[in-house]
Amino acid sequence: MVVPDGSVRRYGTDGAKPRVRIAVDQPVLGWRTLLHPSLSVGEAYMDGHLRIEEGTLTDFLDIALLSRSMATPSGRVGRLLDGLIYAANYPKALNWIGRAERNVRHHYDISHDLYEMFLDSDMQYSCAYFRDESDSLNQAQVNKKHHLAQKLLLEPGMRVLDIGSGWGGLAIELARNYGVEVTGVTLSRDQYEVSTKRAEAAGVADRVEFKLLDYRLAKGPYDRIVSVGMFEHVGKPHYVTFFDHVYDLLRDDGVALLHTIARMAPPAPINPWIRRYIFPGGYLPSLSQLAPILERRGLYLTDFENWRLHYAKTLRHWSDRLAARRAEVEEMLDERFYRMWQFYLNACESVFRHQDLAVYQMQLAKKIDAVPLTRDYIYAIVPPRIGEAQPRRMAGE
Repeated sequence: MVVPDGSVRRYGTDGAKPRVRIAVDQPVLGWRTLLHPSLSVGEAYMDGHLRIEEGTLTDFLDIALLSRSMATPSGRVGRLLDGLIYAANYPKALNWIGRAERNVRHHYDISHDLYEMFLDSDMQYSCAYFRDESDSLNQAQVNKKHHLAQKLLLEPGMRVLDIGSGWGGLAIELARNYGVEVTGVTLSRDQYEVSTKRAEAAGVADRVEFKLLDYRLAKGPYDRIVSVGMFEHVGKPHYVTFFDHVYDLLRDDGVALLHTIARMAPPAPINPWIRRYIFPGGYLPSLSQLAPILERRGLYLTDFENWRLHYAKTLRHWSDRLAARRAEVEEMLDERFYRMWQFYLNACESVFRHQDLAVYQMQLAKKIDAVPLTRDYIYAIVPPRIGEAQPRRMAGE
């Protein structure tokens, strides 16, 4: 590491990989990093005060995360610190109606052109599903939508609610290929406007309706409810409200599917840099927080799946695609914004790869026999391959 006076400090073992060389240009960064590393490192990078001179940002973040994991206090001291931090950050996850809308627009209404630069062709801004290591981002997102549809057990004419409908890709897919009627709700004006136009262009506007609406104001009933990548914005104080509303909106024989980033560890607040600059009001649940609510609410957890490294692969695709369009991003916004989003995507990839984040898919029902007894139905139909005009077929045929 090159410090402000020009001297070089070396850490770690000679010859160990990955190896990075960083430079910092402000003496105060040392104290700020020591006191609040989760916030100050990201700020220093996006402001240009921390530069990567050898290696990559991902290499640096991998080293930092692995080193911090080994240095994290354990036992009673660690639990006490975690408890204090969790309590102090609890109010920041209060997302009442109005505040939730402001938080969503902070992230999703930046610029539609930005998202088009790094997402797949269907604008899927959630974890892709890599059935094969060679899958492209587009194919992996097709796989994800197919996987969701199989778990929803759709039948023509069913009414489906999509909570957090994004830019409309999933709703349009379900209406077009499964003959269902879909209502999508979002708090992002850009997503609402784009998804409405996309439904019209796809010829499914008679079966797909998008609403600029808080999920708490939606009216039912629905045969199926799906929520992909939205639960991270709900906030721990509102978990009971969320599942109460899902229960009330779902028909007695209905099925709901929740797809969310989660922690494979005890509860903890979201990273402070991410909360301040990327996802204000965000919070990632632990299973220990969700299971008791489902039990009390009377929702059966009929299927549970943990997608571990799929999001790390998705984020690598996104960061590579954004990097390829760097000049355009900087011209449209500025260099600081590009560095902020580069840090966001790379940091999240490193956390999914080396720490305790994953994606949980939770299938829920009011009746214990609402879904088949085995999971064979999820894999019975092979997802379509991009560029191949072939009918759906049974696996193994």
